[in-house]
Amino acid sequence: MPTFDNGNRTLASSFIIVGFETIREMELFLFFLFLCMYVITLGAHIIIIGLVILDHRLHKPMYMFLANFSVAEICYITATVPKMLDALLTRNKVISYSACMAQFYSFFAFGATENCFLVVMGYDRYVAICQPLHYHTMMAKGNSRGLAIGAWAGGLLAATSPTLWVSTLNFCYPNHIEHFFCDYAPLLKLSCEDTSKGEFAFTVISWSLILGCFSLTLVSYAFIIFSVLKIPSAEGQKKAFSTCASHITVVSIFNGTVIFMYIRPTSTIRFTLDKVVSIFYSIVTPLLNPIIYCLRNKDVKNAAYKGLQGLGI
Repeated sequence: MPTFDNGNRTLASSFIIVGFETIREMELFLFFLFLCMYVITLGAHIIIIGLVILDHRLHKPMYMFLANFSVAEICYITATVPKMLDALLTRNKVISYSACMAQFYSFFAFGATENCFLVVMGYDRYVAICQPLHYHTMMAKGNSRGLAIGAWAGGLLAATSPTLWVSTLNFCYPNHIEHFFCDYAPLLKLSCEDTSKGEFAFTVISWSLILGCFSLTLVSYAFIIFSVLKIPSAEGQKKAFSTCASHITVVSIFNGTVIFMYIRPTSTIRFTLDKVVSIFYSIVTPLLNPIIYCLRNKDVKNAAYKGLQGLGI
């Protein structure tokens, strides 16, 4: 039965995720497209995790961080894609209040965790290139493990406060979320209450986390570039830059789209455009990341080749 607030307004206990409103043939096409991308992404990240665990040559801080990053990416895409696929295939677009809050938290928590790991991976490259003689001390097992735990804790905690606040809001009918998952701005649009204070708090958290992580990563690479330019040989410079190119690419793609989505006033949001941009950072980028890392990393390619040989392929 519907519930009512003190103003006799009907409160929503579930939501309808609008998703992609199009003809049936296009929905089925999108279903198979996103399903293929999701399966390939899961497979690629699982392979990376397996290689890091099984190949002793990859038992290094750099690859340990990469494996953790892959775990975060698997959780990140799984927070939203399965429900989107279900809606495209069955047209069941209803999501319960609790499931919506869980999706909201998971998406932001694991996205923030990814951002934290990008900072940690940038720091690892900084130490390896700028402080090579101290690398084994600074990135000792205990220190690297502490950085990984800190990245997980930072990401999971960053999403806690916004989720708790959003979960206290009352949502009124019509209960249609103009997105393909429970995102921040579409949820606020359904709220029956004044959300200005909460929006300010969310903006502070978003700016602090996204721009803070991005700035720390840029600082690491500023020092790296400065050190690399000191290398006398062009071959040495090329080798040093090649070890960082994949990480810089991932950081640019991920932060570029995320900054566009969340570092701006909610009054400027256009939901149709946001759906397109959201597909890029929530589906396309997690697919590109393992490809970028593997194609540009000789150790990962050698480990994969050795694994295929072991399987007789």
